[in-house]
Amino acid sequence: MAWEFDVLNWIQENLRCGLLDTVMPIITFLGNGGWFWIALTLVGFIPQKTRKYAFISAFALICCLVFGNLILKPCIARIRPFDVQTGIQLLIEKPHDYSFPSGHTQASFATATAIFFKDKRWGIGALVLAALIAFSRMYLYVHYPTDILAGVLFGVGYAIIGKLLVDRICKKRGIAA
Repeated sequence: MAWEFDVLNWIQENLRCGLLDTVMPIITFLGNGGWFWIALTLVGFIPQKTRKYAFISAFALICCLVFGNLILKPCIARIRPFDVQTGIQLLIEKPHDYSFPSGHTQASFATATAIFFKDKRWGIGALVLAALIAFSRMYLYVHYPTDILAGVLFGVGYAIIGKLLVDRICKKRGIAA
């Protein structure tokens, strides 16, 4: 859609600068392969008081992988914006998979939402980081705005479903929340 290139090009023309050219690849790196969010989830399994939320995050991350990366990306097969607007100088290595939905954004919002369920203060920080990672994907011209929007909706949605399932399991087993 033309409006999506309008947004991406506006970012390039109005926000692109040396500082952000240095910072955005670092921020986006936190979402590469979901490693940062996977690590947070694994650490969450250690203390008893955060284990429930680690299960929620793990469930959501698995949904992101299966439905987002393994099913939707190849089925929709949306080419990335830098493959359409070839004059853009990329600041990161070209991703080799499809564009829709943004896996970085899905994973970020999935775990950030699970953290928010446990602790609003830490959750807000996690959601801000998730939003920065999502924005970095547009800044770096590797995702369209609708890829990002879908990633947010899927990530949050999977975390909500995960919470409902984990709450139900805990209730059936008589485990306090």
